[in-house]
Amino acid sequence: MSTDVTAKSPAPAPPGKSGGAAADGLLQLVIDGMRRNMRQYGMLIALGLIVVLFAVWTDGDLLLPRNVSNLVLQNSYILILAIGMMLVIIAGHIDLSVGSLTAFVGSMAAVFMVKQDLPWPVAVVLCLAVGAAAGAVQGFFIAYGGIPSFIVTLAGMLIFRGLTEIFLEGQTLGPFPDGLQKVANGFLPEVGPKTNYHNLTLLLGFAMIAFVIFQEVRDRKRQQEFNLEVPPTKLFLLKLVAIGAAVLTLTMLLASYKGAPIVLLILGVLLVGFGYVMRNAIVGRHIYAIGGNLPAAKLSGVKDKKVTFLVFLNMGMLAALAGLVFAARFNAASPKAGLNFELEAIAASFIGGASMSGGVGTVLGAIIGGLVLGVLNNGMNLVGIGTDWQQVIKGLVLLAAVGFDVWNKRKVGS
Repeated sequence: MSTDVTAKSPAPAPPGKSGGAAADGLLQLVIDGMRRNMRQYGMLIALGLIVVLFAVWTDGDLLLPRNVSNLVLQNSYILILAIGMMLVIIAGHIDLSVGSLTAFVGSMAAVFMVKQDLPWPVAVVLCLAVGAAAGAVQGFFIAYGGIPSFIVTLAGMLIFRGLTEIFLEGQTLGPFPDGLQKVANGFLPEVGPKTNYHNLTLLLGFAMIAFVIFQEVRDRKRQQEFNLEVPPTKLFLLKLVAIGAAVLTLTMLLASYKGAPIVLLILGVLLVGFGYVMRNAIVGRHIYAIGGNLPAAKLSGVKDKKVTFLVFLNMGMLAALAGLVFAARFNAASPKAGLNFELEAIAASFIGGASMSGGVGTVLGAIIGGLVLGVLNNGMNLVGIGTDWQQVIKGLVLLAAVGFDVWNKRKVGS
């Protein structure tokens, strides 16, 4: 319920200064909105600054259409893992096994398709089932056995890495069928008349802009119906313009090369699906509840053990999907695949706004955190920074992100 406050009318602005006053007012709205939503917008702004920095540093090579497509393909499996890891961290847990599980599923895919000559769609279903089963076993020990997730997944990391060596007998195994390779490396087909752009990618890009605007407007109306605080109209419109411009820019870059990669559609489906679950579904709210305050969640009737079990089952399935994408992209399963993937996924989650104490984070934040790492890797490779210094810089970025989270909590608490 809003309250009207009577105030004196401001004196009319001198001629020629009304435009400047309006601009100053809009700038103040933006600053105030950022202060209230620093966790939400901080890493998004950081991603934009990193893109601008490396775009200038590489003389525009970072934003070449071919490089943007490669950026999506190179980071697709980390982004898939980051989505699942974000849910695990929100629930107040950690998963150290996803890198080894990624390699293990890739090795099983190679055995199914190369050695046993199974049709690749059948092998994909079997591999996803294996990943879900692995996640379920770990989730059972964590949820119902009461063993800390750190210990269970550390054991899983060792077990799955050893099983990978056993299945592959210490050798690289490939190649994979063309159909599976197209999923990881392919692009959407050309449709419609010949133009300078990929028509289907343009159509999907415009549809995405319309969907995002519709979603944002609907969420705003829903918040107003429950008398929740919403950003000022000018700031909200500015946010819509910024989102639309970002999606349009990405669409035009991809459409001017070969079009949208197929794996980008998979990521889009995961982003929309898991975003909806975490915002609107009961299980999503329960994940936030058990991570934010477990005793209170139990008293409220939340089945915390079941929710924890489902979170790790889901993480296993997404790790299997990432393993299939990774193996298909490089057209071979290797015993050394997936090294440090768990660290990349964890870093992406924390950079994207997850909290060490659980109960905080978004699926979109996981994608943003993964893109921050991906742009850093790609940009540093383009300017010739060695892998040794790349590790140092990424470590500093992670430390800064977590430090910012701690500082923000102290500021809110005070």
